[in-house]
Amino acid sequence: MIQTTLILLKPDCVSKSLAGETIKRFEGANLQIVGCKMQQLSSAKLAEHYAHIADKPFYPEVEGFMQSAPVIAMALRGENAIAQVRELVGPTDSSAAPQGTIRGDLGEDKMRNIVHASDSSEAAEAELKRFFSPGEVLV
Repeated sequence: MIQTTLILLKPDCVSKSLAGETIKRFEGANLQIVGCKMQQLSSAKLAEHYAHIADKPFYPEVEGFMQSAPVIAMALRGENAIAQVRELVGPTDSSAAPQGTIRGDLGEDKMRNIVHASDSSEAAEAELKRFFSPGEVLV
């Protein structure tokens, strides 16, 4: 099944000049970039995106990190794109992610883990709408 999913290249990815390496891995897996833009995230957008943790004591640190540099939002399309991307990026905690995954090779920890990837078709749909306006994702 052809799917479109959201990827955010996080501030650590951008500030360490790892965007090209990360994108190369997605393209090498036959995932097509159908939307791409760099943006500085507002507090409001982050509160919406991280609504599931916004009431946690560590949230201010997450928000600060996510605003420390721009992110690159990408819409990737391909066969079973959501599962394929999740496999490529590895587990959330980079220190526990296996070598060969994006997070295992390039990330540092649970927060500085290079990318955000949608975890379900419902999340992908909502997140794509959050980061892209109508017409910004090619059909």
